[in-house]
Amino acid sequence: MTALIIGLLLFLSTHSARIFAEDNRAQYIAHYGMAKWKLAYSIASAIGLALIVWGYGQTRAAPVQLWLPPPGTRHLAALLLLPAFVLVVAAYLPGTRIKRALGHPMSAGVALWALAHLLANGTLADVLLFGSFLAWSSAAFVSARRRDRAVGVGRAAGSLARDGLAVVIGAGLWVLFVRKLHAWLFGVAPFG
Repeated sequence: MTALIIGLLLFLSTHSARIFAEDNRAQYIAHYGMAKWKLAYSIASAIGLALIVWGYGQTRAAPVQLWLPPPGTRHLAALLLLPAFVLVVAAYLPGTRIKRALGHPMSAGVALWALAHLLANGTLADVLLFGSFLAWSSAAFVSARRRDRAVGVGRAAGSLARDGLAVVIGAGLWVLFVRKLHAWLFGVAPFG
C-alpha cells in the first residue's frame, strides 16, 4: 500500500502544479527553461506511475474489502468508459466541438474513468487509486476552465465530422479494451 500511496502523491503532485503552484511552476520554467521542466515533470510522472502500478498490483494479493459492489456495477462501469474513451480521444484530436464545449475533455474523461471504477470496485486500494484520480481530475478541470476564462482562451469552432471521428476512434479503442486488453492487463473481463 505504501508504494501505491507514494506513487499517487508523486504522480498527482506533478500533475497538480498548474492547480496549486502556478507561480512556482512559472518561476522554475523561467529559471531552468521549458525543456528542463518537461524533463523533470516526465521523470517524476514516470516514477509515480510505475509506483502506482506496482503498488496497486501488490494490494491485489491481499485486498482490504470495504464493500461488495452490486453485480451490475461492473457492466455499468464498462459502459461509462465508452464516453470516457471518446473524451480522451477528443482531447488529442484537433477540431472537435467536444473540445470547444468542454475545454479540457481529458480531465473530464479521467473523472468519468475514475468514477466508473469506484462504482465497480470496493477495496481500500480502489478507493485510494480511483478516488484520488477523481478528486484530482475534478480539481484540474475546474482550475483549467477558470484559468482559460481569466486569460480569455478561445477555441476553434470544430466540426461535426471531427466529433464523429472522435466517437469512432474512442468507441473502437473502448471495444478493444473491454474485450481484450483489460483482461490481459488486469485480469478482469468487464463483460465476463
